[in-house]
Amino acid sequence: MIESQHISAVLLAGGRGSRMGGVDKGLQIFRGQPLALHSLLRLRGTGSVGSDMLNANRNFEQYEAFGAPVWPDSLADYAGPLAGFLVGLAHCQTPYLLTLPCDTPLFPLDLVPRLAGALQAQDAQIAMAAAPERDENGQTRLRKQPVFCLLRAELLPSLQAFTQAGGRKIDAWAAQQRLVVVPFDQPGDDPLAFFNANTLDELAALEREGSAP
Repeated sequence: MIESQHISAVLLAGGRGSRMGGVDKGLQIFRGQPLALHSLLRLRGTGSVGSDMLNANRNFEQYEAFGAPVWPDSLADYAGPLAGFLVGLAHCQTPYLLTLPCDTPLFPLDLVPRLAGALQAQDAQIAMAAAPERDENGQTRLRKQPVFCLLRAELLPSLQAFTQAGGRKIDAWAAQQRLVVVPFDQPGDDPLAFFNANTLDELAALEREGSAP
């Protein structure tokens, strides 16, 4: 069993927010709070990690007010979520790092123990969530949620080498490691748990429809 004090978390809020018209996605309001703060408080409420930090590239004072260290990308030009993974691993002081995005505010409350259990059981280096999603034909299939990962902190040199070589895709890097994919498709799992709000309309709809606590 991986104890909570051995896990750090990095909340990824460093994107351009291009599909939201360029606004800072993590500061958009959901249930009366900025998305990033809502997600941080939700995670803290589970007691499943020992510490947390934020990856952001603007509005640093607003993010610092959430009570967590804020680190910008070390890669240039909004390099995507893998840049946040790199920042998180670089500042991780524990054996494990949880990564999660700021735009998926209903993520499962049991996210960490399920990822940690699979990581240990499979002696993996990365545990990545997967959730049911309908494809263009209306068929439901499991789809990996690559921004939701539990990583061994020892992977920092591997990720440094991958990004220095120009790599930017989480899946491509994860495929080079011992990876276990963890399905969140059990009875009682919220079908909206991994819905990420890419537009302001989607965020409003999620607030109306979301059923998770």
